[in-house]
Amino acid sequence: MFRPVLIFGAVLALVGCTESASRAQSSSSEPATAAPGRGKGYAHDPFPSTYRAYPGAATLVTNVTIFDGEGGRIDNGAVLFRDGKIVEVGQNLSAGSGVTVIDGRGKYVTPGVIDVHSHLGDYPSPGVEALSDGNEMTGPVTAEVWAEHSVWPQDPGFSRALTNGGVTTLQILPGSANLFGGRSVTVKNVYARTMQAMKFPGAPYGLKMACGENPKRVYGSKGRAPATRMGNVAVDRQTWAKAVEYKRRWDKFEDKGGEAPSRDIAMDTLRGVLEGEILVHNHCYRADEMAVVMDMAKEFGYKVTAFHHAVEAYKIADLLKANQTCAAVWADWYGFKMEAYDAVNENLAILEKEGACAMIHSDDQNGIQRLNQEVAKARSAGIKAGFDISEASAWRWLAINPARALGIADKTGSLKPGKMADVVLWNGNPFSVYTRPQMVWVDGALLYDANNPKLRPVSDFELGQPGEGDVK
Repeated sequence: MFRPVLIFGAVLALVGCTESASRAQSSSSEPATAAPGRGKGYAHDPFPSTYRAYPGAATLVTNVTIFDGEGGRIDNGAVLFRDGKIVEVGQNLSAGSGVTVIDGRGKYVTPGVIDVHSHLGDYPSPGVEALSDGNEMTGPVTAEVWAEHSVWPQDPGFSRALTNGGVTTLQILPGSANLFGGRSVTVKNVYARTMQAMKFPGAPYGLKMACGENPKRVYGSKGRAPATRMGNVAVDRQTWAKAVEYKRRWDKFEDKGGEAPSRDIAMDTLRGVLEGEILVHNHCYRADEMAVVMDMAKEFGYKVTAFHHAVEAYKIADLLKANQTCAAVWADWYGFKMEAYDAVNENLAILEKEGACAMIHSDDQNGIQRLNQEVAKARSAGIKAGFDISEASAWRWLAINPARALGIADKTGSLKPGKMADVVLWNGNPFSVYTRPQMVWVDGALLYDANNPKLRPVSDFELGQPGEGDVK
């Protein structure tokens, strides 16, 4: 799919001539500002998260089958959470006083689904041109744009993803028209008045990059570079070379002081990548291009966190594992353009077998509502090919693996004590097409209950409209 600057006070130090009085004054004897300190030259997070969890109640869900998100399964299990955090997971847990007990006999509990690739909010519903804000198609390098500045919190797609798909966390990315599409943002799937009130606290930013057909088609059709795959790589490398020099100038200022370099918002983002603060999420289909990109990353000293779409990832599972780079893939989307042609339905299963980090993703406002079914398809293809993939291990493709790729695995992605109580109670086996969420908690707050019409999230945009709150 195309889909604070802190101005530090001048601390002047007069540097006297230490050698001969007759010697000409050197530039180093000029008064200079003191070094502000590494990383303090400008604000790295000028739009900080203001997220506050909705109020919740201490809850114990009993008599359920649990997939813990890290490959573990507990039959006849129970999950206790309180104050927004998982307290205990196991069997025969005691509720204690003041705890709401839910008997989930015959049902399943999982951590909330995490979608590592979404365009909700910047390609919202209704899908009209006036709301199409995901691609800044004005140049192949637009690292200066931030997806969060297009996110419309009222997008009805957020509630559909929560109630139909159990999605509690998602990364919203710019589209893939550009080589450097801009920053992504990770959000909690809650309604809020502002995008900052949805931002996942402490989640690192991402940088969306793209290789292959999209950039060369968009800009080649305009008679400008890049028009070929070699043009893609050339523009990438030129841009990273500038970023390395930009980082060198800012590092020198922050370490030694002097006059601050001029700010470049695009280079700020790329410097963040080179510092390891910002994670690269690269749209890429072909195995050979992914290999080139990983070599380019080594040349300039950064790391690709994940390739997205990665239709041919199965061909280079060993390279992905060696480079500690994840692959976010579909179960069976392929063939819609040439670079998406050489797919196999066993892609996820092969990556799993070879020990590479792999996960499912949506890239679609409808697909995000049934990622559990997408994993069911991918698992089934793997089993037919002779790979032994348990249901519990497959759930990692929806939970801990995307959490790792987003840099938030210490906070969410599994049902472990101390982590956020992002929990889904499914009304049956979540690998069945007949199953859907019955209850969804985000940070321990019950935001959806299929049996309670008052607990169905509705955006301001939908209020008073026909079908308001309809999540079928």
